[in-house]
Amino acid sequence: MSTTVALRQVGILVLDGDPQGAGAVKQILDSEGWRVRVVPDTRMLLAELKTGEWSLVIADVEAMGTDTPAFHILTELASVSVEEGGRFRILYLIPEMMGTQYVAPLEAARLPYVIRPYHLHDFLEKISDLLVEVKAIEAPLRQVRHEFGALRKKKKQAGRNTMFASRDSFSYSDEELAEYERQESELSKSKRNKPRINLGDPNR
Repeated sequence: MSTTVALRQVGILVLDGDPQGAGAVKQILDSEGWRVRVVPDTRMLLAELKTGEWSLVIADVEAMGTDTPAFHILTELASVSVEEGGRFRILYLIPEMMGTQYVAPLEAARLPYVIRPYHLHDFLEKISDLLVEVKAIEAPLRQVRHEFGALRKKKKQAGRNTMFASRDSFSYSDEELAEYERQESELSKSKRNKPRINLGDPNR
């Protein structure tokens, strides 16, 4: 069951030059009950945006580039505040090896991004924060930190060389989830009780 409280069905467009990567992203977003469509190029992406049915664009920056008309159009549209009529936001995906090439222009344009490979729960939280910003959903996906903390262990055990494990690999029992939450609670208490270290002390 999704932890998101939806005001309406959320529409998300995905532009990704890697079919496997696009499929993985779509599978995860579909599981939240959101309406997801993958488009192959920026021309179709911009055409879909004209319908006004989409709240978020997730775009592989390598497939779009940062010195193209599409990039500048999306940057302008995504910068419009909700009070001024802004209706969608954009999140860029950066391949790890391309980080040095794309991070600077995205930060200069104040556009959110994630670098692949990324933690699944961080990815979902960033998406939900952007959806909250345009009032597509009421609350962010903060509870996924607890859920996917347990699932990450399952994913590693699956031993698959893919971006995400299959849905079967994400199965877990109530006992496993309760044990994870107990461990997280103990770790949190331990951190609160631990004396603070002055990072500015050169003798430490």
